[in-house]
Amino acid sequence: MVKHHTTLEKTGQFSKLFLDYINQDKKLNSFYKYPLSIDSFAQAVRDVSSQKFNRKLLVDVITEQYSASNCKLPTANCQLLLDEKTFTVCTGHQLCLFTGPLYFIYKIITTINLAEALKKKYPENNFVPIYWMASEDHDFDEVNHVNVFGKKIEWKNKQGGVLGKYSNTGIAEIITELRPLLGDSQNAKELIDLFENAYTQNPDYSSATRFLVNELFGQYGLLIIDPNDARLKKEFAEIISDDIFNNTAFKEVEKTITELGKLGHKSQVNPREINIFYLVENQRNRIVKESNNFKVIDSNKSFTENELKEELKSYPERFSPNVVTRPLYQQKILPNLAYVGGPGEIAYWLEYKQMFDHYKIPFPVLVPRNFVMLIEPPIADKMKKLGLAPDDIFLPINDMMEKYINSISGEKISFNSEREQLQKMYDAISNKVSLVDASLVASSKAELSKNMKSLDELEKKLLRAFKQKNETTVTQIEKIRSTLLPNGVLQERHDNFIPFYLKHGKSFLEELKNKLEPFDNRFIILS
Repeated sequence: MVKHHTTLEKTGQFSKLFLDYINQDKKLNSFYKYPLSIDSFAQAVRDVSSQKFNRKLLVDVITEQYSASNCKLPTANCQLLLDEKTFTVCTGHQLCLFTGPLYFIYKIITTINLAEALKKKYPENNFVPIYWMASEDHDFDEVNHVNVFGKKIEWKNKQGGVLGKYSNTGIAEIITELRPLLGDSQNAKELIDLFENAYTQNPDYSSATRFLVNELFGQYGLLIIDPNDARLKKEFAEIISDDIFNNTAFKEVEKTITELGKLGHKSQVNPREINIFYLVENQRNRIVKESNNFKVIDSNKSFTENELKEELKSYPERFSPNVVTRPLYQQKILPNLAYVGGPGEIAYWLEYKQMFDHYKIPFPVLVPRNFVMLIEPPIADKMKKLGLAPDDIFLPINDMMEKYINSISGEKISFNSEREQLQKMYDAISNKVSLVDASLVASSKAELSKNMKSLDELEKKLLRAFKQKNETTVTQIEKIRSTLLPNGVLQERHDNFIPFYLKHGKSFLEELKNKLEPFDNRFIILS
């Protein structure tokens, strides 16, 4: 792979809040704890070292979960968690079918590479990459499909409740549907075997996802944890109780949202007074306070305050954090230094620092994942023939056409230079007119505007005429754009890794890992 770079700004795909964080805008300093730099981890290590963690419980839970998934535990890294000088770096993601969009792969690789980079920088400590499975999520429609070769393959067996507890019923049929699409190459057979072993040999969706991700990345020491565990939630029970009965998270996050709003940034999450779900009968429903009781919405469950406190004490596994309280849970359970996330995740973490400060839980270093576009040889060759550079894909389609025209004719199809000349000419005219009768200046400006509009229309006609005479080229450019920006979104947010694995096998993931680097906050194009 050949690596090219462009700025995140040039892609037009990222929010101002995220870009301001990437660029370390001083106005955001109070919304995070550590500057975005590997040097920040020296202080992060000291801060996390001052906290107490139930490391043995963490190792026991991870070991048992791997055993239930029939997958090989990266034992060395797991045992390192018992050492007080071992720290984690973490990413989290939903349990997407066949890993879902490509950016899931990039999140994992960034996290693994970050752990390795930290070990080189701080050899006296150990750093373990963690994938925190969002197994308690219940938005099935976000994870039940995958896009392969322009076809949406969908799992339609909606069961209700948290995703991690879903049975894998119906996924075997999807794998059968995949077979003819993948063909009969060795790489295709590897993928089919991998999917069958993951989804047909494991009891639930959480176990299947652990098996799949471990097969892809376990060799790099990645550990996978399912937070839906009664023992882990017991460690978090005090904060669950405080959220339900005192609404602390709501109050603290609302303050931060107000402060960010003053800087012109919209809220990323909408905290509720109670940010905890209740798990019951294949459902994950919100807890709300009504009068003096606490009701589980869309169910017949209702508790007094004392009853709910007893329920939490006896059955902590029935309580599930939402997007606001989940980060607290992660940082309470793991000796964690960094969270690796995408633009949306980084943006909502910026709303949480005040909440973390209240609970005296270390706020992690926020590390953006790598952002990548993959251009396969046929597309790269066509772009080269059309005179298009890799980052030209982010240009509007008409600008891409113009660049092609320029490459073959040496002449610019736009009238930008003529507009500049026209502007200068009318400026001179206006100056002369003003010396005689200032009231005529407005007429001069009106004539300029009319002529500018005429140039605009002529430019559009010229481009249309070129398109009509070069239909094949136009089609090629449009296809290139739709391939690399499917439906107008980044490739990494739409396409799955399957087509790339089919062509390149295991070396695809290996080369990605070798090409990507943590703290490379540019948009990376690999061709």
